[in-house]
Amino acid sequence: MVNAVEHITSLQNPRVKQLVKLRDRRPRDEAGVFLVEGYRQIRRALEKSVVLTELYICPEWYLGDQGNEPALIVEAQAAGAKVFQLNRDAFAKVAYRERPDGLLAVAPQWRRTLADLDVLLAGESNLSRPTPFLLVVEAIEKPGNLGTILRSADAAGVDALVVCDPVTDLFNPNVVRASTGVLFSVPVIVADSAEVREWLRMHGIRAVATTPAATELHTDTDLRGPLAIVMGSEQYGLSDFWLREADARVRIPMAGQADSLNVAMATIITLFEAVRQRSAA
Repeated sequence: MVNAVEHITSLQNPRVKQLVKLRDRRPRDEAGVFLVEGYRQIRRALEKSVVLTELYICPEWYLGDQGNEPALIVEAQAAGAKVFQLNRDAFAKVAYRERPDGLLAVAPQWRRTLADLDVLLAGESNLSRPTPFLLVVEAIEKPGNLGTILRSADAAGVDALVVCDPVTDLFNPNVVRASTGVLFSVPVIVADSAEVREWLRMHGIRAVATTPAATELHTDTDLRGPLAIVMGSEQYGLSDFWLREADARVRIPMAGQADSLNVAMATIITLFEAVRQRSAA
């Protein structure tokens, strides 16, 4: 299936110990790498030419008829990944899923800034069109929410996700998992809120903030043209800065006792209202 595969059976193996450490942010940042677990996530990384430095496999954990894994492993190895085969117990120790599927990779971290977004806007992607469609999120706390927001941004055709004042780590394993691998396809920019607001003004992109306190409904607001939808944190919503500096403030109508939605769900609703309007236009 593959050549030069090292077999690891000991739970005390240094590679096994390092993989366990990489669940935490500090060791990830110090090493400049992160974990990518699962067939779909690794497949999407390879499709986007993400360099996988290491690939750990365990055939005992494979799902289905094991028809896809060998080809994926050969492809990863051909792209430069070192392949290691773990036994069932060793893989269970390094996996962060309750039910692993026997595939775990290590990839280098990356950083994109507003300067990178300028490059995209200059013509290297669909941001070069006159109506860029951006999603800005502020201080998202839960990795699962950030991953789901990434997945929603991809589904809505958002040109880039801008993460302001991050609380959770973009490379948290649960972000990668919840995003189902679209972390590798949606450009993600990290910057502070003041820089992002000024950048939006410079590029003539309208910032529409979402808040339960708004008087205008998201369906009654023009979401066409150059647009950045701005979503706040789970616990506190958007900061006073964004509520003050936004070009418009909108809310999702709530018919029950709850006064707000989970941020990932609210993001989906607002994004697809924008998609509806922009498609009709």
